[in-house]
Amino acid sequence: MIFKIISLFLIFMAVLALFGRLRFPKLPGKTGLKRCPDCNRPLIGKGPCNCGGKA
Repeated sequence: MIFKIISLFLIFMAVLALFGRLRFPKLPGKTGLKRCPDCNRPLIGKGPCNCGGKA
């Protein structure tokens, strides 16, 4: 009985994941992170990168 409940829950979660992928597909190259042009590290906040442009 418990196996049946767990398997139905997992199937339900897989179906929800499939619908989520159909509704929100991944866009290539759109990660939403700004990156430093010199060292390619993600920039967090509005300040400059720690490398100081010396990479």
